[in-house]
Amino acid sequence: MDYETILVERRDHITTITLNRPDALNAFNDTMCAEFAALWSDIRDDDDVRCVVLRAAGDRAFSTGADSRAGRTYPSNIWNRGDPGDELGPKRNKVWKPVICAIHGMCAGGAFYWVNEADIIICSEDATFFDPHVTYGRTSALEPIGMRYRMPLGEVLRVVLLGLNERMSAERAREIGLVSEIVPGHQLHARAQQLAEIVASKPPTGIQGSIKAIWQSIDIPRAQALDLATNYPIVSKTVQTPETLDTTSRPGWTLR
Repeated sequence: MDYETILVERRDHITTITLNRPDALNAFNDTMCAEFAALWSDIRDDDDVRCVVLRAAGDRAFSTGADSRAGRTYPSNIWNRGDPGDELGPKRNKVWKPVICAIHGMCAGGAFYWVNEADIIICSEDATFFDPHVTYGRTSALEPIGMRYRMPLGEVLRVVLLGLNERMSAERAREIGLVSEIVPGHQLHARAQQLAEIVASKPPTGIQGSIKAIWQSIDIPRAQALDLATNYPIVSKTVQTPETLDTTSRPGWTLR
């Protein structure tokens, strides 16, 4: 498939997605939403894909959210209207393959549709995080609800209420657990690729089962989550293959 707003590269079980609207600060429009919906469906059903890297082109921004200049086109029937996150988010599209998000520059507003549903998030030293909705008199609701699963409530409220008057630094994002690693900008994409190669080298059944069990546990009580998760190791054993059982050529330990 040819894409207009994103670049897609597939190599060695890794799909690298690059947001490719740098002149618009990689803001998403109707076309990007539709392309992500189709791409997530393809990734979900393609067993050759074991890991996804999500990054962005240009120097200034990972993404500033929705493209306000382009606007959004909605169905005339109000009950058929959806949210951009329905198309942009991997977990909303039931993709249980690990997503590594590499953030540089500005990460704002609707960009959190991707960040909130990533599995590993790293960023460059120049990364900043903010939510401009209230500055323009708009309610910020869906993105911060997703943030609440990644950030302390007080930090979410601060980001939302201060709007464009404050930006969270990369260091603060690491302190509160939003990102797990900060790297120099020129190393960001290489580091994301390195992490993806490590993840992709592991048996995919165990990786995807682990992701699904963990993410599905978020919205249900602990006891129910444990009961549900009991089935996942059983399912994994029923689909073991020689590749699954191979313990050779595994990457060595690293200390973080």
